[in-house]
Amino acid sequence: MAELTINNIKVNAEDGMTILDAAKSAGIAIPTLCHIKNLFPTGACRICSVEVEGQRGLIPSCAYPVYEGMVVETNSSRVRRARKTIVELLVENHPQDCLICVRNKNCELQDLSAQYGVREHRYSGEAKDHAIDISSPSMERDPAKCILCGRCVRICNEVQQVGAIDFTKRGFQSIVTTPYNKGLNISDCILCGQCILVCPTAALRERSQTKDVANALGDKKKFVVAQIAPAVRASLGEEFNMPLGTDVTGQLVTGLKRLGFKRVFDTNFAADLTIMEETTELINRITTNKTLPMFTSCCPGWVKYIEHNRPELLDHVSTCKSPHEMEGAILKTYYAKKIGVDPKDIFVVSIMPCTVKKFESSRAELSEEHMPDVDAVLTTRELVRYFNMAGIDFCDLPETEFDSPLGESTGAAIIFGTSGGVMEAAIRTAYNTLTGNELDTLEFEQIRGFEGVKELTVNINGSDFNFAVVNGIGNIAKVLDDVEQGTSKYHFIEVMACPGGCINGGGQPIHQKPEKVIKRIKALYEIDSKMIFRKSHENESVKTLYKEFFIEPNSHKAHEILHTHYHSRKK
Repeated sequence: MAELTINNIKVNAEDGMTILDAAKSAGIAIPTLCHIKNLFPTGACRICSVEVEGQRGLIPSCAYPVYEGMVVETNSSRVRRARKTIVELLVENHPQDCLICVRNKNCELQDLSAQYGVREHRYSGEAKDHAIDISSPSMERDPAKCILCGRCVRICNEVQQVGAIDFTKRGFQSIVTTPYNKGLNISDCILCGQCILVCPTAALRERSQTKDVANALGDKKKFVVAQIAPAVRASLGEEFNMPLGTDVTGQLVTGLKRLGFKRVFDTNFAADLTIMEETTELINRITTNKTLPMFTSCCPGWVKYIEHNRPELLDHVSTCKSPHEMEGAILKTYYAKKIGVDPKDIFVVSIMPCTVKKFESSRAELSEEHMPDVDAVLTTRELVRYFNMAGIDFCDLPETEFDSPLGESTGAAIIFGTSGGVMEAAIRTAYNTLTGNELDTLEFEQIRGFEGVKELTVNINGSDFNFAVVNGIGNIAKVLDDVEQGTSKYHFIEVMACPGGCINGGGQPIHQKPEKVIKRIKALYEIDSKMIFRKSHENESVKTLYKEFFIEPNSHKAHEILHTHYHSRKK
């Protein structure tokens, strides 16, 4: 331990701790822009600069370790002037369009400008002028709003290990961009949106489809329906100042009905259906000695990653569509016939925690008779803005049940929203299918949490089955290497591109507090624990669907509507 003084306060800090962390432990806030917790500090932005006794210049607190007897000032007039100057220079090189910006009132540069009293333009001159990249159906990139903090680059390169963006050029010409400054649509970007979550401004943002949805809702010929992903219900309440992890399922259904949606369904219904299809596919592969291990296909960011980087392993990926695509396909086939509506008039809107779902819904492979399974995807953030535009006081909304029959679900489906949830749900059903019995315990702590690769072995009928969960696409390389070399010990592998799973997806409320993600995850597990039915094969509506339409899992008709294929995107 080292004792130091920060703003005349005695602070005990661990050896090697930075000034920034030591100050935080004492309740002293220091602003940052380039800093990302748990990543090696760069000290690039200098907004966290402090005075250290004995040092001539200001010191970046995020990168400077404490030592015994250190004396630090974090709020001296010199420090405040330096920070204000940095902010002023950033503002002058930034578009002056805060009132029409998607990040208005949720922008770190805006907050810092207010905090340090920036009230005039003192450094007028040439400013950056770059075209907005709108080539991707999922994301937009606006280099003019980039403040070169580098957080997006670090997340993409160090955490996700995709490397789709990086710095290029020098000095005033510096820019964060794709290789050769080409569009995101032709880059290796998997559109996970993790860069959006760390961007302090609106340099990176989702491609909004609220206008498309509004036009559909205004078209009297359209039968507009919505479906809600599991992760959305545990996070949307944050945007309305509800306690973290509040389950807002009932209010969501009511709010969507008030927006004009004719039916509101639960994507969890299709998550249960996915388990029935995917588990049957896995058992068939095991019993007939087909390609193993099998990977889940629920995450479109992961699917896009393997198409770009390891297309030779695509046979290992399940052919199942993701849950919201399955739901869309059922709505335009089984459900359309059931209610007597022309499938062409049904407009399906998915409310998702994810940005890459927008890309997924545009894939030609995911359509029925030239109609997309899903017509539009709104992220959690977009739906919040839509509620606000409609003048809906979300906190005071009464609770409403999902519409039937595509609104019934089990606890196994709700945990799809977190890393390890898909695998846990699959094991619950696979055990029953192979043994005819139910598991003694439904919780598998070994595959929960934030570890990069989590493992579990389950003995079923005297044979050991090995399962793995990859948490974040940055942890997939070694797993794929083993599969490629034929040394993988696993039978089934779940992959989620976003660390923590969909609950931390690129379309979720923007924050820089890991404890928020933890509370969202806890909320999903609590919902599961309170459900009457906690296994996908117990879903009565799914049973009815097979009886009336598909006959059985992996039937010919099920393959036609619920399964798909993928292709190489390797250049």
